[in-house]
Amino acid sequence: MEALPAVESREKKNAALLSVGSALLLVSLKAFLVLRTGSLGVLSEALHSGLDLVAAIITFLSLRVSDQPADERHPYGHGKFENFSAFVETGLLVLTAFYVIYEAFDRMFFHSVHIQPSLTAILVLLSALAIDITRARKLSKVAQKYSSEALEADALHFSTDVWSTIVVIAGIGLVWAGEKWNLPWMIYADALAGLTVAAIILWVGSRLGKRTLDALLDAVPEGLQEEIAGAVRKMDGVLSVERVRLRRAGNRYFVDATVSVPRTASLEQVHSWSDAIEKRVAEIVPSDVVVHAEPRAPQGEPFFDSIRAAAQRMGLAIHDLSAQQNKGQLFVELHIEVGPHLSLKDAHARATQLEEAIRDLRAEPTEVNIHIEPQGTAISLTEESGDLRDLGRSIEAFLHQLSAEYYELLNAHNVRVRQVEHHILASCHCAMRSELPITQIHDVTAALEDRVKERFPQVYRVTIHPEPLEE
Repeated sequence: MEALPAVESREKKNAALLSVGSALLLVSLKAFLVLRTGSLGVLSEALHSGLDLVAAIITFLSLRVSDQPADERHPYGHGKFENFSAFVETGLLVLTAFYVIYEAFDRMFFHSVHIQPSLTAILVLLSALAIDITRARKLSKVAQKYSSEALEADALHFSTDVWSTIVVIAGIGLVWAGEKWNLPWMIYADALAGLTVAAIILWVGSRLGKRTLDALLDAVPEGLQEEIAGAVRKMDGVLSVERVRLRRAGNRYFVDATVSVPRTASLEQVHSWSDAIEKRVAEIVPSDVVVHAEPRAPQGEPFFDSIRAAAQRMGLAIHDLSAQQNKGQLFVELHIEVGPHLSLKDAHARATQLEEAIRDLRAEPTEVNIHIEPQGTAISLTEESGDLRDLGRSIEAFLHQLSAEYYELLNAHNVRVRQVEHHILASCHCAMRSELPITQIHDVTAALEDRVKERFPQVYRVTIHPEPLEE
């Protein structure tokens, strides 16, 4: 199956190539009519169609370039070639309009030109009108489907041809009527038709010129920046939107969004939020999105979250965080993990740095006590023997007995006992009542671990995993 970008590129180029063929046919027809009638209206139409031919060729060539992928010299792609080609077409439109205006005033006030209207001229112009309508609709459809500014500019050219051809037909008809009914003043209808065509060209050219100039100067479409900022502001994890910038190249936008996120969020969380923001922006406009996340303290940030944020800034992992307050003084305790190869002096220096950061968080006097332990970095080899398996069965039986004392404990299972570097470690799963709060479960788990170590003093550490009975 052909890739979507390839299908898009082919369809756009086919539309542009057919536009070139249509413009070439129209130029030929109208040039023939200029020679037959000498009409300024037809001449202006022939010049307009000649411009359409040049514009169609420029559009086709620009699409060949703009669809090329980004490279080292053009990291944002080649989409601007579409905008540039539309800007060139605008300049050609304006030049054509000025020429028609000059010729119209010259014929009205200085040089009289005899017009030779005929039924053939009107029939040929009606045929040209049918071609203009067909091509304008086809180009508009493809332009809207792929948001192509170059094709949209080409469609505008053919759309102006529709109205200007109608005006020229009316002008030739009025001149013809003037000759038939002997109304000499109607000879000016042709020049007035030419001026009307010039006005249409200038009006369309001004619209197209403003849009293409805005695209080249990276002007933001009205309301789009606010729409993107509002959508991002509602995303998970976003505290506020600091800035949104966007620029357009061809039919694609490049969006830079700076957002504030909670400073305690992990890197993986922030990355996940950024991915979600990119997808949401792409739903609004076809875009390449870059999200810059800045850590911020949310309003009313809990004290413990502030401590964790301070530890994160220093690259310290902490646990067992607690705080007590007595007579206007705060006492904070926590454990930190440091590299196992640090000396006591270096590890203590890091702990002291964290203590000072915690004291700075509160205006009231704060005492901080930090337990320092080595961070786990290596996978240890374990030993299991028959004696250790027997010890495991004894621990499991003992825990089952404790269920009579502890209402929360329902059963114990998956008891594992192993020896690691001269230490005996025990671990197990304990089913507990699922409706109880985790604080109560944690207290019971700690008590059970202490009871096992009291009963089996050879065990260095006990780790209990609590789980609801349903699991």
